Amino acid sequence: MPHSVRQRTASVNGVELVVTESGDPGAPLIVLAHGLPETAHSWRHQMIPLAEAGYHVIAPDQRGYGHSSAPRNVDAYGTSHLAADLLGLAEQAGHEKAIYVGHDWGALLLWDLCRLHPHRVRAGVAASVPFTNWPMAPIELMQARYGDRYFYILYFQRPNEAEQELERDVTDTMSKMLWGASSAAVSDPLFFTTSELPAMADTTFLTGRASPPPLPWSWLTQEEFDAYVHEFSHSGFFGPVSWYRNLNANYENTHHIPVDQIAMPTYFITGEHDPVNLLNSTAIEYMSQTLPNFKGGSVIPNAGHWVQQESPAAFNEALFQFLNSLDA
Repeated sequence: MPHSVRQRTASVNGVELVVTESGDPGAPLIVLAHGLPETAHSWRHQMIPLAEAGYHVIAPDQRGYGHSSAPRNVDAYGTSHLAADLLGLAEQAGHEKAIYVGHDWGALLLWDLCRLHPHRVRAGVAASVPFTNWPMAPIELMQARYGDRYFYILYFQRPNEAEQELERDVTDTMSKMLWGASSAAVSDPLFFTTSELPAMADTTFLTGRASPPPLPWSWLTQEEFDAYVHEFSHSGFFGPVSWYRNLNANYENTHHIPVDQIAMPTYFITGEHDPVNLLNSTAIEYMSQTLPNFKGGSVIPNAGHWVQQESPAAFNEALFQFLNSLDA
């Protein structure tokens, strides 16, 4: 019988999460954790293939996103709370352990989940954002590096300003964010032509971003794009931006935990033109030397930051290669 994708609302860890799922509830569990600006919709190319491969797949709209709960206090978005959300979903599905796959902020959450609750993670796959063992509090590190120059994570620390800008025209925001980190935009020779970052005082997140070409794009239809606009028009951006405002708190909660706690099998997938990969091209080598059970990484040709959406067939092939190795 063909597998379908279904949706429900789960009450877990004091919040309500909209959950998309597929597969037999009695099968081994995979939890998919999205990033910014995404929802469970970003895993639309993975749900059915994973279910057909014999997994029960759960992909929540994480707290602050879509129609899931969106607490109005910043500290509700620390990874200790976010990890508890995912673990609660696994428990409700009847699993003490699960395989977790995270993209973008979902990858950062995955790394903290592996540190905070190693015995609850069967294996982990991070997409686009590699493991980083911060030498000091991240915001202070970025302030020391960038000074009075613009960097988006530092801009996101400003109360109210960032979310108000992003909410002013959600269609424009989403098109510029999704296009701006895609392979087509990043591989443009003009992408890295700025020799010096602009002053923070004169710059906002959307300042100077080029208008994307009309939809559809090679990897995103008008209907798929409209689904994102609909969800972010409802949720706004306070929750998603608040994830960034917890970087220092997350560091305080995890930096004392030895890296060798991340002893479960881990894997990394990134796009050839992912800006994160281009700015940190030695990430796979670093993780190979740092993580005790790191199984390597895949760089997907001609993919940008939205790797599981831009190149779903290649992403799924890399993901299944890792998953199949767990049972070998």
